[in-house]
Amino acid sequence: MLDVATLFAGPTAATLLGDFGADVVKIEHPAGDPLRTHGHVKDGHGLWWKLLGRNKWTVTMDLSTGDGQDLLRGLARQADVVIENFRPGVLEGWDLGYETLCDGNPGLVMLRTTGFGQFGPYAGRRGFGTLAESMSGFAALTGEPGGPPTLPPFGLADGIAGITGAYAVMLALYQRDARGGRGQVIDLAIIEPIMTMVGAQPTVYDQLGLLLPRTGNRSTNNAPRNTYLTRDGRWVAISTSTTPIAERVMRLVGRPDVVGEPWFDSGIERARHGDDLDGAVAGWIAGRDFEEVMRRFEEAGAAIAPVYDASHVLEDPQFRALGSIVTLDDEDLGPLRIQNVMFRMLDTPGAVRFAGRRLGQDTRRVLAERLGLSEERLDELASRGVI
Repeated sequence: MLDVATLFAGPTAATLLGDFGADVVKIEHPAGDPLRTHGHVKDGHGLWWKLLGRNKWTVTMDLSTGDGQDLLRGLARQADVVIENFRPGVLEGWDLGYETLCDGNPGLVMLRTTGFGQFGPYAGRRGFGTLAESMSGFAALTGEPGGPPTLPPFGLADGIAGITGAYAVMLALYQRDARGGRGQVIDLAIIEPIMTMVGAQPTVYDQLGLLLPRTGNRSTNNAPRNTYLTRDGRWVAISTSTTPIAERVMRLVGRPDVVGEPWFDSGIERARHGDDLDGAVAGWIAGRDFEEVMRRFEEAGAAIAPVYDASHVLEDPQFRALGSIVTLDDEDLGPLRIQNVMFRMLDTPGAVRFAGRRLGQDTRRVLAERLGLSEERLDELASRGVI
C-alpha cells in the first residue's frame, strides 16, 4: 500500500489499514509531510506524526520530477492500493493518474481523498476538514443557543473520512479478490461522510421544513442529557436515550412525580421539558461530590460518565483493561504512549508495531528491495534532490 496523501483523511485510512497488517509505504516530498511539524513537537519530533505515521515505512521522492514519477510508477506496479489527496488533475498532470498507475497492474485500488470530490463546481477548490465540518451541517448544530456555530478542536471530519476510506478500500479489495473483480478508483469527498454522521437533519428539513437550532450539550431527542458540575468541581455527563434510564435518573434525583406525566414516555416530549428536568438533575449533582454522584448513578442503573481530559484517559482502569493506550519504545523519544488499534479481532489482532519514523528513513531500503536500484543510482537521485 502506497500512502501518497497528507493532512489527514488519507493518511488516517492508511494508518488504520496498517494497524491490521497492511505493508504501508509512506511517500513524502523530500521536504517532509506537513504533519511532521503540525501541532506539538518534542525534541524536533512531531507528536501527531508519531501517531498518524505509525506502522509506515517512510520513503521520500519528489513527484514533480520525471525520476520521482518513474519511482512511483514502479512501486505502483507492485502495489494493491494507492492513497492520495492531491486536487483533481494534479496527478494526471504528472502522468500519475489511475490509468497510468494501473497499467500492468489492473488490480490496483486507488483511494482519492479530496475536500469536494473529483467532479462538480467545487472540485478544484482547496479542501480541509474544517470546511467539511462547516458545510456538512455539523457546525450549524454545534454550540450554545444563540451562540456562534462551533468547530471541533481536532480533525473530526478528516477522522470520519479516514475511517470511511479504510472501509471503502476493504470493500474494493473484497470485490477484487473474493468476487472476481478488478481494481477501481474510490472517490471520497471529505464533506460527505460527516454529513451522513450528522444524522437525519436533511431529511427532517425535506419532510418537515424544520431547521434544528443549536442546543449546547442538550439534545432535541431526549432529556435530561447534559454535562453537570459536582460539588467538588468535577464534570460528569449523563444520557437518557431510553425512557427506563430517564425514569431511573429522575427517581434518583428526587423527582418521581414527572415519571407519571403523559409526556414522559417520549424522548422528544421530555426534551421539550428540558429546563425542568435539567434543573432537577443539575441541582442534585451540584450538592454532591464526584465519587458519590458516580456511585449513586451506578447503583441506580443509570448512564453516567466522567468528563475526561487526556490525563484521565491515560489512567482510567477501563481503558487500561482494554489496552486502549499502548506504550512503545520509540527510537527518538523513548517510552511513548499512544492510542492502540481501534478494535480487537480475536483471530487476526492488529498491533502498533512502531510510531512514525524519521523522514526518508526507509527510502534506500525500499527502493533497493522493491525496484532493484543500486547504491550508485540512489546516490545519484539523492544528489539531485529527487529522494
